[in-house]
Amino acid sequence: MTYWLVANSSAGNGQRGRDFWLAQLANAGIREPTCCDFERDDWTRQLRPGDVVMVAGGDGSVNVGARLCLRYDATLAVLPSGTANDFARNLGLPEAPGDLCALIRKGASQRVDVAEFNDQLFLNVAHIGLGTIPVCQTDDSRKKLLGRFSYGVELLRKLGEKRGFHAEIRCDQGFVRGRWLSIAIANGAFFGGGNEIPEAAVNSGRLDVIAVKPRPLLQLLLTFFMLRLNRHSPQRTSTVVHLKGQDCRVDTRRPKTVTADGDVAGKTPLNVVCRAHSLSVIGASVLAAESSS
Repeated sequence: MTYWLVANSSAGNGQRGRDFWLAQLANAGIREPTCCDFERDDWTRQLRPGDVVMVAGGDGSVNVGARLCLRYDATLAVLPSGTANDFARNLGLPEAPGDLCALIRKGASQRVDVAEFNDQLFLNVAHIGLGTIPVCQTDDSRKKLLGRFSYGVELLRKLGEKRGFHAEIRCDQGFVRGRWLSIAIANGAFFGGGNEIPEAAVNSGRLDVIAVKPRPLLQLLLTFFMLRLNRHSPQRTSTVVHLKGQDCRVDTRRPKTVTADGDVAGKTPLNVVCRAHSLSVIGASVLAAESSS
């Protein structure tokens, strides 16, 4: 078994780069892992089943690592170094870098879902509408200054400017159509820097679709506050619709930008399928967003 280390030096605030993680890994007993990067792919041909690919970066870098691990039946180890780090949060990884590296050395692994679409995949969430704004319009300097809160700041700035878009949402367990402010298709329980989806988990075998209707700002804020307070899936309200299913399709009247795991991923229509328990990852247990009921 080989340990591979891929570090994105521009992720997050830049303080958790290759040298930082090399020191932490060495302290845990993983000395001189093979260092490589995603810019060159010659090393990927040397990957073997059971190897561990350690990715130090944000959710976008982790996404690339997951694709490699799926292709070569390797195990993904996430070294959180980005702005949001939602996939690491979904895995319930230790916050202390030393404890995380010890877990990697121990080899504790689990299998989780991935969401597949258009020959691509995402681990956390795909957005259409308002949710794409933090990716498309948040500059790097604001992300470095505000960290994961930059996503929320950018959304609040734009809430009052959006009238929504027409779309049809089809899941194997439901169908809705109407005008929407945002549609999020989630593979796990956390996205956007820690926003929670009640009764969801990254190993549930199902996608969670959260669709938000255009409403006055005060009503939107009140709805989101009540959802966080109650920690309960609303299914349907006058503002939010929550659907679940193994597959989902979103059709819009006009092509809309789709973002996935923090990167622009194409245009609608969007077809997503949950590939249950297909990815091996380092982690002791999946962290799920709980319901108060």
